[in-house]
Amino acid sequence: MREQLATMTTEAHRPELADIDRLPTLDIARFMNAEDATVTTAVAARLPQIAAAIDGVAERMARGGRLVYAGAGTAGRLGILDASECPPTFNTDPAQVVGLIAGGPTAVVNAVEGAEDREDAAREDLDALALTADDVVVGISASGRTPYAVAAVRHARALGALTVGLSCNEDSALAAAADHGIEVVVGPETLTGSTRLKAGTAQKLVLNMISTITMIKLGKTYGNLMVDVRASNEKLRARAHRIVSLATGARDESVETALADNEGEVKNSILTLLASVDAPTAARLLQDAHGHLRKALEAAAA
Repeated sequence: MREQLATMTTEAHRPELADIDRLPTLDIARFMNAEDATVTTAVAARLPQIAAAIDGVAERMARGGRLVYAGAGTAGRLGILDASECPPTFNTDPAQVVGLIAGGPTAVVNAVEGAEDREDAAREDLDALALTADDVVVGISASGRTPYAVAAVRHARALGALTVGLSCNEDSALAAAADHGIEVVVGPETLTGSTRLKAGTAQKLVLNMISTITMIKLGKTYGNLMVDVRASNEKLRARAHRIVSLATGARDESVETALADNEGEVKNSILTLLASVDAPTAARLLQDAHGHLRKALEAAAA
């Protein structure tokens, strides 16, 4: 293990930072900020691989599949964070995008020692989901060698699911195990081996792309408007009103009426206003268009 870690970029030591603890706070902050600025360049170098993976995810989800993230520690928490944001942002069922972390829910807030080494736990966690060939499993690991993440990808692939391996080292076991390998090499961390820093930032950026672009391709947006937002609180209800206003240019009174008639559904309200149809017709058009607002508008105009 020590020899293996010594070869990883994410574990590399930076002797020039040996006195970082003696620097003024502002100097350390400036250095970390400059380091973070390099992450987007590292992600940009892998955009073709990221796009190819997203196309695969969207294709599987369009036919009813799920997106499952699997990782340990910071990587697992980032997957759970991304998954948990999908229902309020895109009105997805909580079972559509799922985050798995080595050690289970306890590991979200407390480290569970040794959990990342349990390959059997990864297989058990996926089997509990009754994984199918329509699903996608994204293994996340900064090192690219975490047994839990690698085992999850291998097991999912054996079951016929599409697999993605997201790591921050080249020639990683995780990328090799997956259908789509994404290796975002961000270089050594400010604190040796602390991959919640640049590696974590890179993983967050890629996960943002995977979920957001997939949802765009699934018709969860209209332009750059979140038309599938779930208006579950006052802020989101106000946002729903604003989205309908931006999409239609309608007056506040008309927007309020449309939202009321469509039980707060943003897509349906927009369709009601732009196509001059009633709520039941809007619901039918959207159902026939599999939720794609643009397609529903085209059908209404035909």
